Amino acid sequence: MKKILMTIVAAFIATAMNAQGYIGGSLGFKTTSYDGESTTTWSIMPEVGYNLNDSWAIGTTIGYGQSGKGDAKLKNFTVAPYVRYTVAKLDKVNVFLDGGVGYTHTDLAGAKVNSFNVGIEPGVAVNLNDKLSFVAHFGFLGYETRKVKGADKSTNSFELDLDNKLSFGLYLNF
Repeated sequence: MKKILMTIVAAFIATAMNAQGYIGGSLGFKTTSYDGESTTTWSIMPEVGYNLNDSWAIGTTIGYGQSGKGDAKLKNFTVAPYVRYTVAKLDKVNVFLDGGVGYTHTDLAGAKVNSFNVGIEPGVAVNLNDKLSFVAHFGFLGYETRKVKGADKSTNSFELDLDNKLSFGLYLNF
């Protein structure tokens, strides 16, 4: 029994030493003031992934965000798995496309909205060293549907958004 357990532990350690995983994500914070009233918006979007080879990776983002206060408080919960294809490797810079699906649950003063999307997000990763990468995502091309709980109809949209979808983050590669 000890030999089997030690073999499993050795195999796990060997796999972990050769793993091409990454963890990271992004944080967001904004304060807006209008006519004496201020609103704080924040989000935390952790991300975990695994490099299958030099060109392909899989991963997911799971996050939470909040905006406003009192009855006007908006809360978001997001899950977004993706497949990443690295289009170009330029020394320490990688240009990639994330193709994925996403689900967001939004709660605004008791109104609950469920959103689903499928699309492509372009991005760039700058490898600061072997263990740390600076990553930026910009834009979205795809389809999204939103439905307010209890409503008869949903809102559907096709998007090409290059101005409102900009995020920055750090990845720890292991």
